[in-house]
Amino acid sequence: MKMETTVNPDELLLKDLAEVAKDEALLQGVVMRTRETPNSSELVTYAPLTLFPTSVPKAVFLQALAVQTHYNTLVDRISQDSDFLKEALASTIEVDDFTARLFRIYQQILKEGRSQSIVLGLNRSDYMLDQRDDGTSSLKQIEINTIAASFGGLSSRTPDVHRHVLKVAGRFEESQRILDNNPAAGLAQGIAKAWELYGSERAVVVFLVEENQQNIFDHRYVEKELWKRNIRSIRRRFDDVSRTGSLDQDKRLFIDGLEVAVVYFRNGYMPQNYTTEKSWDVRLMMERSQAVKCPDISTHLAGTKKVQQVLARPGVLEKFFPDQPQAVELIRATFAGLYTLDMGPEGDKTVAMALAEPDRFVLKPQREGGGNNIYGSEICQVLEAVKDSTERTAYILMDKIHPAPVHNYLLRRDAPLKMSTCLSELGVFGAYVRRGEDMVMNECVGHLLRTKSSEHSDGGVAAGVAVLDNPLLI
Repeated sequence: MKMETTVNPDELLLKDLAEVAKDEALLQGVVMRTRETPNSSELVTYAPLTLFPTSVPKAVFLQALAVQTHYNTLVDRISQDSDFLKEALASTIEVDDFTARLFRIYQQILKEGRSQSIVLGLNRSDYMLDQRDDGTSSLKQIEINTIAASFGGLSSRTPDVHRHVLKVAGRFEESQRILDNNPAAGLAQGIAKAWELYGSERAVVVFLVEENQQNIFDHRYVEKELWKRNIRSIRRRFDDVSRTGSLDQDKRLFIDGLEVAVVYFRNGYMPQNYTTEKSWDVRLMMERSQAVKCPDISTHLAGTKKVQQVLARPGVLEKFFPDQPQAVELIRATFAGLYTLDMGPEGDKTVAMALAEPDRFVLKPQREGGGNNIYGSEICQVLEAVKDSTERTAYILMDKIHPAPVHNYLLRRDAPLKMSTCLSELGVFGAYVRRGEDMVMNECVGHLLRTKSSEHSDGGVAAGVAVLDNPLLI
């Protein structure tokens, strides 16, 4: 007698939905180059994503959108306050070589005077939803990325993927609740505004890109939005600019003989991006130039973890919003507990607190790009080694946020289809343009939801840990 194997119909549907999701991602252009060939588009694959969208409380989501223009203003005001930046980063630059090098460029620009009064800021503020004891959740900021904030392009295309998956699953009502989202258009609008104010139709936008361009399609969406306005963009790496870049006597920046109106940094946020001294020379040359930098060096420094920690001190936000108590309240409501590790009694107290209960905290170095934070017993190892030396001031300590775990399926190339316990992180994109004293544009331009398996403490999509997702508002 032949044994019948029973197949769970749900399992069949899941497999089918996973295939549908991958194909729809490819149809919609939610794609990346492969790890093996990051600099060729001959082979591409779908960008990692969740099978289903993740429920997010509507009130908290709207709160994140509502505070974004205030965060734009805050970053911009910090970038103009040299006394504040000097004081906030004084201990950090003594021990963190990367921040110190950026700061030296900043000091040189201050000494020479800025060549360009137009400022362009494209940032992404990242949050997690902290689960309160009563079951409600509160919005807590993890960090603000003021340089190379990614996934505005791909997240403009993910809503249609989840809409389609939900329809195929028979969940029509839910599929209609997936929000439209187009950060690529908003980021491009900021770049286009800066380009227009620069005032030369011949001038180009330069995307300063990494050696490894696996995530090129994320950029291409923003480029495409610029081309819709007939704004030409070119892609160059540090070494390209080192070879063919120069300033004329008016400090106008030329690359390959083309005048540059805007430099959009999608690189330059980690020490390893500066492979040689020439990379640092290029950064300085671009900062000294008349081109609009996104970000300029002061805005880059405004996004450091140390500045984030100093902002959480009593009275500091009020200094930047002297007559806007409501803005202060909205921003402060999103702060998690942040603690200094500067030398002295206050820093000593932070060390003791972290060593006593390491699982309550995250230890953060001054680094971007995901995968740098320190958790649990490792906090004790690091702090025991540096607690009596100034090296500890290269870090800040932050309360660990505890989001409610959810179940989902993470779709990534060559990975088995299995249910994972997941945590999500909500990012909100901001774009602003200022000329002199005049804020010409200040907008919230979209969102990004990333989800990862709860076994991973840290890391983003580009770091290979998180996957793209969409919020389903509840």
